[in-house]
Amino acid sequence: MRSFHDTCPCLEFDVVQTNPKSLVANIFNAFGATRERDFGTSWAVQLLVQSINTALIAAAIVAVSEVLARGTMVDVVEYMTSSSRPGLVAVGITFLILVFADAIFGKAYQSALFVAPLALLPAFFSGQKQLFLSDPLFPSDLLFGRQIMQLLPAMVAAEPMKAVALAAGSLVFCVGFVALIWKSRKIFPRLNLTGRGLRLALSFPLLAGFISLMDPMAFSAIRDRLNIVPMMWDQKENYRHNGFLLAFIFNVPMATISAPAGYSNVAITDLQTDLLPASFFSGRQADVIVVMSESLWDPTKMSSIRYSADPMPTIRAARSGQVFSPEFGGMTANVEFEALTGFSNAFLPYGSIPYQQYIRRPVPSLATFFESKGYVTKAFHPFQGWFWNRTNVYQSLGFREFHSEENMPAMDKRGIFASDESLTRYIINEADNTEEPFFFFAVTLQGHGPYERNRYVKNTIEVDAPTLSDANANALATYSQGVKEADHSLKALMDWAKKRRRETIIVVFGDHLPPLHTVYTESGYMANVVATRKASVETMKREHETPLVVWSSKRGVQKDIGSVSPSQLPYYIVRMAGYRHPYYTGMLGRVAERYSVIDRHQLIGRNNKAEADWALSGRVDPLIRDYRLLQHDVMFGEGYGMQNFFPEQANRLQAEPSS
Repeated sequence: MRSFHDTCPCLEFDVVQTNPKSLVANIFNAFGATRERDFGTSWAVQLLVQSINTALIAAAIVAVSEVLARGTMVDVVEYMTSSSRPGLVAVGITFLILVFADAIFGKAYQSALFVAPLALLPAFFSGQKQLFLSDPLFPSDLLFGRQIMQLLPAMVAAEPMKAVALAAGSLVFCVGFVALIWKSRKIFPRLNLTGRGLRLALSFPLLAGFISLMDPMAFSAIRDRLNIVPMMWDQKENYRHNGFLLAFIFNVPMATISAPAGYSNVAITDLQTDLLPASFFSGRQADVIVVMSESLWDPTKMSSIRYSADPMPTIRAARSGQVFSPEFGGMTANVEFEALTGFSNAFLPYGSIPYQQYIRRPVPSLATFFESKGYVTKAFHPFQGWFWNRTNVYQSLGFREFHSEENMPAMDKRGIFASDESLTRYIINEADNTEEPFFFFAVTLQGHGPYERNRYVKNTIEVDAPTLSDANANALATYSQGVKEADHSLKALMDWAKKRRRETIIVVFGDHLPPLHTVYTESGYMANVVATRKASVETMKREHETPLVVWSSKRGVQKDIGSVSPSQLPYYIVRMAGYRHPYYTGMLGRVAERYSVIDRHQLIGRNNKAEADWALSGRVDPLIRDYRLLQHDVMFGEGYGMQNFFPEQANRLQAEPSS
């Protein structure tokens, strides 16, 4: 009688052999890593079987990484199978990485021993991090070993048995990993030159193409077709929708923070500071209200379009200058970061979002400065606190309170967004109930795109736009009505301030131009639907400037500020409040005397001349070099200059352990 083995030689797993292999070898063979001779001499069949096995390994890596990162099976099946989610794309990319690495190693499946731990360990740590800090793991977290180590005591205290099991499991993993590497020399099928060449020819071009799609700041039609949607403003949703591996890759460019050339204790301590101490100037104890108005811009700049009335008469009459936004159509948090800290995105990796990636420890800001002067500091935003990580960031920046949608009363809406009028009333009410001097910072929401036709009951600004399509004309009318209401809210705030006994300083500016898309091209205002990053000064200002109002209830409008980066706003705010400060009026004051705009692609001087690609020229102005060194020192370095430039922050850090 013929045995099953005789009739089905293709299923031979070599479990029983003359010279039996180890249990490890049998496990790999049973999984499918059968020797090439088990399938005869056809290299095509061998390649097909090895490809199927590699695809299964890739699927297993992605599925397990999602379970580890999410901490549950919920949503994993949908992620892996739904056509509206990029789970299968993640499997495909992992497959290509395995194939490419196999070609380099020269053995089929050996790459899994390296790729699997590199994918699964970060996913595991991401799941653990979310148990304690709520956020997923970012590549930039790997740069902050101190923070990661701080998690371990909390994990041990919360679940000591799990910590012991984790330590034991780590030891077993390390021993097992070394053993697998040693055994893999004989277990995995060796690839000939043809097989390695085919794998490289398949995987390398596709991986290179994939890498080109992973710039979250650039539009990609192919990426959209693959349902990969970078959501850098909401990292939780970014990781949920795209999966851990793809979302983690999106954040990789933001993690590479290295010390600028010349950074040292000596370099920082030698930086020029004010001759007079900040305490010498007591200020006027004026109240300060800063409003960053969502997408506030002057639509009348589109000269081919006529309006039935000026949508922003108050802003126009009180305009002090313009803010040169580093962003366009979005990324509000980056503008906010500059305006509150006086630091510049120009010194950070392109595409990075400090609120999400970098603010992981106390950082000095206008809030810490005014708090040190006896002010009450509050932040307001009529949306949920998780958005742009504001709840955590505002705490790191030193705000005493953050009023968000979770703890504010219900507000009137314009579409789905809280109205500027309601937010202004709320701010006035908070101010009336605050006896001490205060520093308020508010981020509005009403001007947020897209600009649907029926957001307002009635558009009181009529738009005559013969070059626009009906849809774009309606969108522009909606946007213009929003500008009018923002203008009206500013007027209400100024009228209220004029009646107060104590001086009130009001600063209002737009965070970026609105996302009006083809309105710009149809009107002839811009050549493309998004702003350019590199162009002449005239073009850059045209596509990046938003209105700026700096006004005092006692002294009126501060005129002729010109076009300035958001990072220079603290200089004007602190100075107008009557204070001197080593950084806000010292360092930033020296920068403001020479430059109006600090952009990653060009510096624009007070003479309106640009220095393009300044960071790549190799001849950086010593003033900009010092500015960058100090920012790095405070955000990522050792804090050598904290006492000299941010004495209030140094005192805050010293007080925290005992508080």
